[in-house]
Amino acid sequence: MSKIEVSQIASEKAKGGKLSLYTLTNASGAQVKLTDIGAAIVGITVPDKNGEMKDVALGYRNLDDYFYDGPAAGKNVGRYANRIAKGRFTLDGKEYELPINNGPNSLHGGPEGFGNHVWDSKIEGDTVVFSIDSPDGDQGYPGNLKAQVTYKWSDNNDLEITYKATTDAPTVINLTNHCYFNLSGHDAGSIHDHKLTIWATKWLPTDETQIPVGIAPVKDTPMDFTTAKAIGRDIDADFEALKIGVGYDHCWLADGYKKEGSLAERLRKVALLEDPKSGRYLEIYTTQPAAQVYTGNWLLGCPVSKSGYEYKNRDGVAIECQGAPDAPNQPELPSQRLDPGQEYSQQIVFSFRK
Repeated sequence: MSKIEVSQIASEKAKGGKLSLYTLTNASGAQVKLTDIGAAIVGITVPDKNGEMKDVALGYRNLDDYFYDGPAAGKNVGRYANRIAKGRFTLDGKEYELPINNGPNSLHGGPEGFGNHVWDSKIEGDTVVFSIDSPDGDQGYPGNLKAQVTYKWSDNNDLEITYKATTDAPTVINLTNHCYFNLSGHDAGSIHDHKLTIWATKWLPTDETQIPVGIAPVKDTPMDFTTAKAIGRDIDADFEALKIGVGYDHCWLADGYKKEGSLAERLRKVALLEDPKSGRYLEIYTTQPAAQVYTGNWLLGCPVSKSGYEYKNRDGVAIECQGAPDAPNQPELPSQRLDPGQEYSQQIVFSFRK
């Protein structure tokens, strides 16, 4: 059971002039740090094969830098993570318009999405619970939505993230965590040598604005991670999708997705990230239907890091377990609809090993 401490950090941007910083420390001394801006992960310190502790989650020196940052580092994004085409979708015959903030599309719930809000927060037993109330019409989305994300840090270095949400009118929802990992240390440089496995035989090709245009097999393409390979091996291949994304910024439909059942019944392993240098590896489990893998292709110029190091492109990789992009407009993709009387219930587990 983790020990949880909370401190108040002065903020020039937060209402009330302060942000909360939670530190979860387990029996081995491994730590997770969280803050209420975006209910974000701002640090994960775990041992390597020799027992040396390092922070493996990219993050910034100042908590205020998490407001409106381009990378959305460590934050929980919504109401709808990823892209919705042209910022429009139709629900029960009514069209809804969303803010455009990524080319011609709406990204991560819009410029005032969940990642840029200060969430309410509290300690409950051995967990930290963040909650947010999103009113009807917030960023164009229908329904009064109540959402929460709960973090639990185990003595086995498992970080369990549980999402719950309810609505009073039909709506769409897609929540995920946008943490970037570098298992050599957050300021160790390129992640090209990290090995990645994704338990997914299908991925989503996109148009030039990164909206899905169908479902395709990964076999015989650079998108095939069904067996472990270095992220850098094919990242600059002569392949249209990689040119559009300037590297990996694509969604895989994870094998074994179950829409019904308890969290425990639906949870399955979707990815494995390995760092040959440190010996650290990260197993990723989720109940979500898909995973967006983003290799930090636009990190250059983001806020200065915790150590003062300036992040460069591809210094971290985000593996965002989520619903599929643009699913509200594409009925062949798993539905992200939420109705009154239902509960949105999803989980992501980051298991750090050595």
